[in-house]
Parts: sequence; structure tokens; C-alpha cells
Amino acid sequence: MREIIFDTETTGLENKSDRVIEIGGVELLNHFPTGRSIHFYINPGDKTVHPDALAVHGITDEFLKDKPRFEELVDEILAFFEGAKWVAHNATFDMGFINAELARLGRPPIPNENVIDTLSLARRKHPMGPNTLDALCRRYGIDNSHRTKHGALLDSELLAEVYIEMLGGRQATFGLEQSGQTTARREQRDDVAVVIAERPRPLPSRLTEEEKARHAALVQRLGGKALWNAYTGSGGE
Repeated sequence: MREIIFDTETTGLENKSDRVIEIGGVELLNHFPTGRSIHFYINPGDKTVHPDALAVHGITDEFLKDKPRFEELVDEILAFFEGAKWVAHNATFDMGFINAELARLGRPPIPNENVIDTLSLARRKHPMGPNTLDALCRRYGIDNSHRTKHGALLDSELLAEVYIEMLGGRQATFGLEQSGQTTARREQRDDVAVVIAERPRPLPSRLTEEEKARHAALVQRLGGKALWNAYTGSGGE
């Protein structure tokens, strides 16, 4: 299974008026990083970065002036994501912006069934929270000390590590692979006839004669309704 763990940074919080100014993503194949990634800064046109957003990601209007517009990058972005699940933390926010950008270009939206929200996964796994990306990094022992500002590619790389841990870590993947190999080995043996031979003589009893006598006396004292009578064929008293 192919997944792209991605993140966006934006000019503000309203996807109908604000714009995507950064997108970053890393590729997972069967929950393992492949080393492939995507990262773009994007010129939002005449939309300026809100001061509150600037405080979060530090991306200035001046920095974005010479960057390509979303319409110049859309084909490359969609090609990288093609056939993969879109995985984001609080995916409703990111997908709202991605689909708004696509709508401006007359492109169809990304279907919900192609999206995985790691925040929803975290809330189910850790209902007491907190479940921010920083909190999850601390929970799983992932070093995020270099995350002084939000950044789409860095956050995607951290989220990929968190996502793998939430699914059970590396050992879970190894277990899935081992399970598949076991199944294959079983399938290869389906046509092999297994014959269980009977013993030529029963194994000798491990009970002594004294122990047998004591047990018989106990059953006799229990009377005719004792359950042991059903096995020994004795009616007792």
C-alpha cells in the first residue's frame, strides 16, 4: 500500500479566501519510508500572509514573491500523490485547502475515501490526549527538538514516524510480512496428505495401583449420582 504523509502551510485559516503557500510530503510503501518526497513553496498571488499564520510558520510575503503559483505545480503534485492515500494530521484542514485550490482550477476534489486523518487515529488510540504532533512525538520518543517553526516537509517527516508508531511500529510491519510468509507456506502444503499412525500399543498408565484404589473408594463414597460413574460405567450405590 502506498501512502503520502503530507502537510500544508497557508496564509490563514479560511480555505475559501486564504491560500496554500507550502506543501511537503514523504512517501511510505507498506508503512516504510521510500526516501521519495515532494516539497514546494507557493506564491499565493495577491493574498498576503496573516500575522497569526506568520507567527506559526514564519513564511513571509517577500519570500513567496518569486515562487511558482499553485496552477504551475498542480500537475506535479497530483502525479506524486496518484494512486496513494493522502495522510495528514487534522486532514480536514489540509484537504479543505487542497480541494479549494483544485476547485479554483476546475479540478475535481480528492475523495474522502482517499484520505487518512492521523488526528482521528490518535484520538481513538489515546483518548485522554493531548494529540498534537509535538505531544505525539514526545509520547513515542521521536526527536522534534529541531521543530522551532511549523514547516510542511519537516512536519511530514515527523508525522510519518508518528504514524508508523501508531500502527504498531516496525515490529507490526515485520509481523505482517511474517504472517504473509506463513500463509504462503501453508498454501504450499495444502496438497500434502498427512497420515497420523495409531500407536501399536497404548501408553502405560502413570497411575499406581494404590492411587487407582483410593480413587475408586472416593467415587463409591460419592454415591450413584457421582459424575465419575458416567465414565466408569458404575452405578454406585
